[in-house]
Amino acid sequence: MRHLTLILLLPAVLQLIMACSEEKHEYVANASGLTPTMRTADVSTFVSDSGYTRYKITTPLWLMFEDADEPFWSFPDGLHLQQFDKNMRPEATMDCDSAKFFSAKGLWELDGHVVAVNTMRDSFLTNQLFWNRNTRRVYSDSFVHIVRADHILEGYGFESDEQMSAYSLKNPTGIIPVKRNGFGQAAAENDSKADSAAPVMPRARRKAPM
Repeated sequence: MRHLTLILLLPAVLQLIMACSEEKHEYVANASGLTPTMRTADVSTFVSDSGYTRYKITTPLWLMFEDADEPFWSFPDGLHLQQFDKNMRPEATMDCDSAKFFSAKGLWELDGHVVAVNTMRDSFLTNQLFWNRNTRRVYSDSFVHIVRADHILEGYGFESDEQMSAYSLKNPTGIIPVKRNGFGQAAAENDSKADSAAPVMPRARRKAPM
């Protein structure tokens, strides 16, 4: 009789043991947002906006943090960004040492040695640049060095349209006339009216791309 009872209880005991030993799997969201949800190396890709191909991104490393409280993309090793109009004609290029894109705000933040060039070959050199895709504005509160065909502008803070064609300096500190020699290089003229106290960019800054 005892053996019969054990045989009858054996399936229930085995089921209980299996239930206790079964692993429970569940998805735990990344609360800190510090772990990238996607990592891509050696990227060269086109990005569309409103049905048009508007940008080309070239970067050594692209990290996406979609689980962060404020989702963003990170480009820690630098970025080359080329902007096109609706007819795929280049409008502006931007290079920097590192960058972030906050997708909810449509805001680009470029840091380090930032160089932006528009279609008129005006070069903008600064340490930090913001580009808001929603408002279609480009702006900075840092020192900016603008190289044009006929003169150089320097000051703190500027604002522009996203084509970098219509812009204004908030606090200009110097205007330096320049002339072009036979090789097309800009050479500063000796002008006593130039502001000698205007700050200069570091010697290690990146040159504007040709």
